[in-house]
Amino acid sequence: MAVANIEIDNLINHINKIDRISNKTWLKLLNKRKLDELTFHDRDRNRNFIDESKTNDNYERFYGNRKYYSTIKRSNDFVEKWIQNEAVGKIFLDYACGNGNQALLAAKNGAALSIGLDISKVSVKNALVAAKNKNIKINQKGGVCFFQADAENTKLPDCCIDTIICSGMLHHLDLSYAFPELRRILKPGGKILAVEALDYNPAIKLYRMLTPSMRTDWEKAHILSLRDIRFAKRFFYVEKIHYWHITAYIGGKFPFLFPVFDFIDKIFENIPYLQRMAWIFTFVLRKK
Repeated sequence: MAVANIEIDNLINHINKIDRISNKTWLKLLNKRKLDELTFHDRDRNRNFIDESKTNDNYERFYGNRKYYSTIKRSNDFVEKWIQNEAVGKIFLDYACGNGNQALLAAKNGAALSIGLDISKVSVKNALVAAKNKNIKINQKGGVCFFQADAENTKLPDCCIDTIICSGMLHHLDLSYAFPELRRILKPGGKILAVEALDYNPAIKLYRMLTPSMRTDWEKAHILSLRDIRFAKRFFYVEKIHYWHITAYIGGKFPFLFPVFDFIDKIFENIPYLQRMAWIFTFVLRKK
């Protein structure tokens, strides 16, 4: 069913009202955990800080894990295809959007309206710049809306979103607040694709322990497990769990080995229990 123009206009007006709340007022609503997340991600996505870290030899300390992202093409392709299929004609939300890449992809693939929210003001600014550079409309039907917000208390209206992407961000949140909030804003029958790291592989757990500057204390302690999937079932139907990249991340350190490990992973990812050694898993949540 097509989304009515008035529904889109009303939602854009509502988001503009949220966005007009002064930063000082908005910050008073955040507890220490959330302020720590905001501070970390403002720094982490600050392009000047990234450039400076390259010149003062701190890049490996803060961003050394990025070399491993080159090994997750198959799961990235899966996520992009899902967005391309599920965003068309829908009100789409990139939940904790970072620099807005998923929201921009949804807009380019026919979303009726693509929304991105993030706790980091720097992230929202980056996303708006990216939208302008890609000539994507801002605050208009068929375009994007980006705004700063608390993902656990978005201030969005009830049942206003058709499709949501949660990409690598649920472990930054308290799920006892995030899951009810996601259910509240999602329309009946609406879908969420979650893309998360998995907390079983001992080598990956050790790497996280040895690289504390790359993540917040809350994040380190709340990487998702299957226990969180069981908790999600209190709020949603959980569907289509898929495990990705059990060994291929080694190719981030030794690129010449990547094709071999990626081929092996296509087998390993389908073996029960061994699947749990995956770096990443994806699953769909559907509103009951």
